[in-house]
Amino acid sequence: MSQEIATLAGGCFWCMVKPFDSFDGVNHVISGYAGGHVENPTYEQVGSGTTGHTEAVQIHFDNEKMTYKELLNIYFKTFDPTDNDGQFGDRGTMYEPVIFYHSNQQKEIAEQVKDSIDQSGVFNKPIITPIKPYKNFYPAEDYHQEFYKKESSHYNQFYKGSGRKQFIESHWN
Repeated sequence: MSQEIATLAGGCFWCMVKPFDSFDGVNHVISGYAGGHVENPTYEQVGSGTTGHTEAVQIHFDNEKMTYKELLNIYFKTFDPTDNDGQFGDRGTMYEPVIFYHSNQQKEIAEQVKDSIDQSGVFNKPIITPIKPYKNFYPAEDYHQEFYKKESSHYNQFYKGSGRKQFIESHWN
């Protein structure tokens, strides 16, 4: 088994766990904060927009069962990659989508996947999701972990009410 880590942001981290959680090869998905300058930030600190962090998920996966490329193809179907000012009802830098690469190989694969989806014409605007070097990741508070399981009705209401569900279905189904 060959373990790898992917760190991806796509708006509210509540909506970024479920899409990956059920795939064979994905061992664990952690909600957290990535890329900022404050150590061990709280949800409130990140929400203030002053920490430089974005809400993200860290995905631990077995790359012999699920490749990084396959993971990114799932990722791009979970948010609006043409919007970098936040996602759906969540606005601000803390909801910016970002691919944080852990190696040059991840960077190259991310650029290839991004270009391929951009050229496919599935979106009527260019994909502008940044690809940045991994800097740091801090797990979010326990109540944010696996939120879609713990608070399923709240999660489902947010997923639908934010416009995320409709956007995804209109582009990928």
